[in-house]
Amino acid sequence: MTQTSDLDRVAMIVLRYMRRPLFALLFVYSVGIMGMALVPGRVVDGETTYMNLFHAFYFFTYTATTTGFGELPDGFSDEQRLWTIFCLYTGVIAWFYAIGSLISLVQNPHFIQAMDRFRFARKVERNVAPFVILCGFGDTGSLLARGLSDHYMRAVILDSDPERIKALGVRDYTVAMPGLHADASAPKHLLAAGVEHPACRALVALTNDDNANLKIVVMARHLNPRLRVICRSTSARHEANLRALDNVTVVNPFEIFAQLLYWAIARPQLHNLNAWFVGARGVQLGVPVQVPRGNWILCGYGRMGHCIHRYLQAHGVGVRIIDPEVDAKGAGDDTVMVQAHADHSALMTAGIDDAAGVVAATNRDSDNLSTLLAVTELNPEAFRIVRQNSHENQVAFDAARADLVLQHSLTTARRILKLLISPLVQELIDWLAEREPALTKELVARLQAAVGAEPPHLWSVKLVPGEAPAVIEYLDAGGALALEALCRDARSFPEGLPCEALAVRRAGQSIMLPDKDFSLGVGDEVLFCGVHRAEPLLQATLHNPYTLRYVVTGVDEPRGYVFAWLADRLTRHRSEHKSNGRRPRP
Repeated sequence: MTQTSDLDRVAMIVLRYMRRPLFALLFVYSVGIMGMALVPGRVVDGETTYMNLFHAFYFFTYTATTTGFGELPDGFSDEQRLWTIFCLYTGVIAWFYAIGSLISLVQNPHFIQAMDRFRFARKVERNVAPFVILCGFGDTGSLLARGLSDHYMRAVILDSDPERIKALGVRDYTVAMPGLHADASAPKHLLAAGVEHPACRALVALTNDDNANLKIVVMARHLNPRLRVICRSTSARHEANLRALDNVTVVNPFEIFAQLLYWAIARPQLHNLNAWFVGARGVQLGVPVQVPRGNWILCGYGRMGHCIHRYLQAHGVGVRIIDPEVDAKGAGDDTVMVQAHADHSALMTAGIDDAAGVVAATNRDSDNLSTLLAVTELNPEAFRIVRQNSHENQVAFDAARADLVLQHSLTTARRILKLLISPLVQELIDWLAEREPALTKELVARLQAAVGAEPPHLWSVKLVPGEAPAVIEYLDAGGALALEALCRDARSFPEGLPCEALAVRRAGQSIMLPDKDFSLGVGDEVLFCGVHRAEPLLQATLHNPYTLRYVVTGVDEPRGYVFAWLADRLTRHRSEHKSNGRRPRP
């Protein structure tokens, strides 16, 4: 339906702009051909010859293009030559007019837009691989697209800024990612992007306008109620409306930023584990950021500042706030408020001398970088955490050498990527955040033993016939399969593979950090973390029944009918001799 509509729009624009040139060509050709057929030719054998319509059409066709093949089929009379001169000039003029109109047509912005939509809709319609619809290609959308590309997951991108769509064409993604300059909140554009496509796995609303994101979600819910939707929202009112909708996940970048900052201060081991899972640059497992304890100075008390203050205050971390438009009533009586910009004077008033650290969390990168310079000069020992708003300023923030840089677009993209690729990872992190830090420390030790210094590789395995046929056959036959047995290395039995099972999802319920003797069942989804080479080895166990039985029993069973028959005969032969009390001959 969408392709037909776009094709009709293209055809309408072509006919509108090429109607007069086509009529001009038709008129010139008709007059020229009829004239050549009616103008008398040479007299042959006393009779005047005339050119038939086919020869007239043939002659006018190559004459109008200024190509000369001679006077065909016979030599022309003076009258025919005079008419040929007229046809030559009128044909060339008509063609120049048509070609000029055609060039004007292909440069027309409406035609270009219609063709882009038509080609975009065809690419989406012909796609058979799973894909995600990204509505918004700003900093967060661009980072999310890169993450999806690294995991070989396709994306279809909609953005209202044509420059961002042009930038999409020069990205070196590993998979195809078609983009369209369009309003993502319009239902026709969502349909063109494949919101009803059977291969569409999710829709992510990432525009900078909360109202637009809300509209996109509402339209998507009506067009495809079964489709999973992830929406970025910083508005409390919109967030309440979104959470009331079914199958909609709301991601608040301010909440994520505040949560990560709190983990860095109060739960460094958990912050280190989460950063290691998402592949943060320069992060080593088991080497968390050492953050001093004490009172903190928060520079910037906007929406993100409110979230940071609420998190820190709820967990007993003292906060002093610096902001030119601060509202003392909203912060509480036990919070020190300094109504000023975060310059040298304001930092001294807030007590920078004895502060454990400073959080520069305004929505302007220049102010945050300026605050870092002042903190470094006044208290070089203070721990410096800075908010980076624009990805384009990455070089400046690298040069600033802050102790911890949190880019809210990057953290948001990583959170959404985890929800799309492996949602059990985020469930595990949230589960650990509610437990004692000792449990996180124990998991880190297990992962260090399994993975070592290599980068982490996360993958999920679902015990269904299409993904684990050997396991399904074994379980259906009445066999019992423990998690420890599944993770054994068939090449060096009984050693285990370099991986750890982090979570199991069964019947909608998640079991975190299952024991080694956990009994697996049909339909279970298991989240693993290990090195890259562990996944293909585990896949071999899941698909090969002989390998599976070997890692479970430690016995390498004979393969093939002949060897199985010989092994069975040998077993029965030994049993008979044993029952008769005789020693079997070798």
